[in-house]
Amino acid sequence: MFLSYSPPAFSDSLNNENISKRLFDFLLVLLSAPIWLPLFGLLCLVVKFKIGSPVLFRQLRPGKNNIPFRLVKFRTMTNAKDAQGNLLPDSERLNRFGKFLRSSSMDEIPELLNVLRGEMSLVGPRPLLMQYLDRYNPTQARRHEVRPGITGWAQINGRNAISWEQKFDLDVWYVDHHSLWLDIKILALTLFQVFARHGINAPGEATAAEFMGSRS
Repeated sequence: MFLSYSPPAFSDSLNNENISKRLFDFLLVLLSAPIWLPLFGLLCLVVKFKIGSPVLFRQLRPGKNNIPFRLVKFRTMTNAKDAQGNLLPDSERLNRFGKFLRSSSMDEIPELLNVLRGEMSLVGPRPLLMQYLDRYNPTQARRHEVRPGITGWAQINGRNAISWEQKFDLDVWYVDHHSLWLDIKILALTLFQVFARHGINAPGEATAAEFMGSRS
């Protein structure tokens, strides 16, 4: 009598993949702590001196399945205001050191804490603003089917130099094709992008223009 074999259900394989991804993220962040923790401490001091307090920037962002979490980054802009007490435009509050933090991606280091807490992954669609949730079309909204990441497929394929629609197409492609090996490839290519400093800003913007929604 032959034993019958039934392949695992899709949901089971997907769950195993998510567990492997979470374990990979956690172990990689933990094992690399001797490298990033001293840098984290040093940057806290420099940011306080060069930009001011608070050192960390916290903002509510949508995570997997649109569940909000507090993103943590290094602050990159000052609180400079005009004569009427209004904050100056981003381009004027982003000083030389803030630009360096962004171009080197070192402002993202505190997000490793979000990864340890399970709110983010090392690789995934970037967590954007809460107000964008109502502006996505149904396909673009699929980017929230996975945990957001510190880096992602869109970041190594243009970052802020490509349109929002192109970014979201790349995010959804990642949702449909993500794997541990793809994550490793993206992390390796991210290191190259950091050193090359490609696509940091959108043309004519301090970072990227606000996403107002797509026509289709």
